[in-house]
Amino acid sequence: MARDKYHSLVRELLEQEGWTITHDPLYVKTALGKVEVDLGAEKLIGAEKEGEKIAVEIKSFIGRSKLQDLYKALGQFIFYLPALKRQEPDRELYLAIPQAAYKFFFRDSIAEEIITTNQLKFVVYDIDDSKITLWTK
Repeated sequence: MARDKYHSLVRELLEQEGWTITHDPLYVKTALGKVEVDLGAEKLIGAEKEGEKIAVEIKSFIGRSKLQDLYKALGQFIFYLPALKRQEPDRELYLAIPQAAYKFFFRDSIAEEIITTNQLKFVVYDIDDSKITLWTK
């Protein structure tokens, strides 16, 4: 499967924030077949605490239509979420998107309803400044 344009950038940014990449990609089994979430990562919170685990689906939003890119990203997230919860219930799923795409998404008032309904969590990254600008939960 082809990687998104900013796969390496997002991986590097996560590592800079102290995440250890454990899977690249993270395979999730479903009755329909195996799917690939772009990255699996862990971050130890403390010596006596359980580590935090995430899965990150990376999207570049460089297609001809931002709306079509959004449809595809949402479709993948919605499909991956229950499969991941079944296989690894302690791992949180995030959608990594460029800052410009995040701003585009939130121009429409329906965005908040889509986020709530589908339990969307974002890692927002700035391509030009090479940094993560926002984590949503």
